[in-house]
Amino acid sequence: MEVQTVVLIVGAGPAGLATASCLAQHTIPYVIVEHEDCSASLWRNRAYDRLKLHLAKEFCELPHMPYPVDAPTYIPKNQFVKYIDNYIECFDIRPKYQTSIESCSYDEGRKCWLSIAREMTTSVVVRYTSKFLVVASGENSAENIPNIPGLHCFAGETIHSSRYKSGAAYSGKNVLVVGCGNSGMEISYDLASHGANTSIVIRSPVHVVTKEIIRLGMTLVQHIPVNIVDDILVRLSNFVFGDLSKHGILRPKIGPLLLKEKFGRSAVIDVGTIRLIKNDTIKVLGDISKIKGNIVESEGKKESSFDAIVFATGYKSTANTWLKNGESMLNDDGLPKQEFPNHWKGVNGLYCAGLAKRGLLGITMDAKNIANDILSSYHART
Repeated sequence: MEVQTVVLIVGAGPAGLATASCLAQHTIPYVIVEHEDCSASLWRNRAYDRLKLHLAKEFCELPHMPYPVDAPTYIPKNQFVKYIDNYIECFDIRPKYQTSIESCSYDEGRKCWLSIAREMTTSVVVRYTSKFLVVASGENSAENIPNIPGLHCFAGETIHSSRYKSGAAYSGKNVLVVGCGNSGMEISYDLASHGANTSIVIRSPVHVVTKEIIRLGMTLVQHIPVNIVDDILVRLSNFVFGDLSKHGILRPKIGPLLLKEKFGRSAVIDVGTIRLIKNDTIKVLGDISKIKGNIVESEGKKESSFDAIVFATGYKSTANTWLKNGESMLNDDGLPKQEFPNHWKGVNGLYCAGLAKRGLLGITMDAKNIANDILSSYHART
């Protein structure tokens, strides 16, 4: 089957949906395809139960649709999914679900993108021809689990955070969480709250803040230089949490907002984990050197026995597995070559949305930039 469209969007997560709504504002024809059987599958199927948006709602809106006035400041997972459903309905977005993109390549002769997709329920092959291609398949496409000697022989349970739902099933068990980002810290809190004997591996320096501190910072940085705002945030965090180095948590030399801007690394927004680390309810371990049976050996040759390991070690982009001729925009990891805010555009009508590690706020910026750029090119060509 052959399908022609102006824009093909790959991915119906928040980035793809935001791009679709912005194109619709300009009445630019598009098709949006999605491998899963639903939109925003990460939020629906791969998020733990207690998850809320870590940033205040004013920094988490998609283009052209604010949250309801009575929505809480920090949106719970289920309310965000409802917002996504309302967003799809509002802009009449019709993703083609269970459609797997097998390859996208640029045809120099025809000056267009040729994309081969397979409808997973029927195995029908669909060939899309489009002037523009938007990679919105997400930076969270595939689980990233580190290569640890002996992991394949671990006698207990190992899961990635994408399959973790609640600590209820781990009560009384010895559980190790690997990864000290927001997911790792919050899963550790959830496990401990459900009675698991919890340890967490903290391998690298991390900023720990409260949700109020980061909200203040994101508001101030719109008016004050980032280095000044970062200095304020670090001082406030030190006042709230004290010196965390004696608990195995070191603070990066670069401030929290600049670290996010330059390297895409988020500060940890504390949900109560630090209190449990301080009172030794949650144990902090250094980097893992090897695993033998149920025994995990960490930094300093410390050995501990665990029943389960939860890997909160993030995800990988899979864009390079199907995108050909994408070297103008993406590196070998399937992430943008150019630094924010110049990351979203390649050559020959190629774009990416939601790959810059800037969260929902970055997605909104990407979607608007892409739609405006396509609009100018579209009118020039028609």
